[in-house]
Amino acid sequence: MTIGLLLALAALALVDSTSFGTLGIPVYLLLASERAQTPRLLIYLATVAGFYFLVGVALMLGLSTLLEHFGEALRSTPAYWAQFALGAGLFALSYQVDPKRRAKLGKPAHRFEPRVGGPRVMVALALTAGLLEVATMMPYLAAVGIMTTSELPAGQWVPVLGGYVLVMILPPLALLALRAVARSWLEPKLERLRAWMTKHTANAVSWTLAIAGVLLALNALPHLAP
Repeated sequence: MTIGLLLALAALALVDSTSFGTLGIPVYLLLASERAQTPRLLIYLATVAGFYFLVGVALMLGLSTLLEHFGEALRSTPAYWAQFALGAGLFALSYQVDPKRRAKLGKPAHRFEPRVGGPRVMVALALTAGLLEVATMMPYLAAVGIMTTSELPAGQWVPVLGGYVLVMILPPLALLALRAVARSWLEPKLERLRAWMTKHTANAVSWTLAIAGVLLALNALPHLAP
């Protein structure tokens, strides 16, 4: 374990911290006026961190248990057709979300504003955001790849992975602390950030769906070609 490796992972974690799931949605939650939003935001961030951590553990272990029990089924032709169909469906869905296409059809753009609710809603929101981003979280996949090629033992990569997901949620935690001491100064800036995200999130979601769909379809295609 070197300082250079840790710095590289920290940089990737900071890039991951700027995604819609780790920063965009927390900004929406921060701007809610109710004081009850603070514990709800913490529940959301804890769920996001836990989800990413478990995904990282599964990737580091190579999904060996799953492949051991269901490897043949997952490598079968019907499974690859299902994967290809899922990829094609996500790609088609990206066109339905694309704000430019909807504007040409005279339809209003989708507005992706998180629904605020109790703890169960926050957990569901965090898991949904994680699932939408899991196929395109390139910095996280790169970090897992770096740890894998470095051949770190479990005693090292487990705490490093835990530190990675904690760095990912540091920006919204910092905003939460800053809001407690400088709310009147911070909230106008968060409002401008929310307005910008509301304007551009639909386009980002469209691209995310398209990229995830293409990756899934291309991965399955070689196994379906004659």
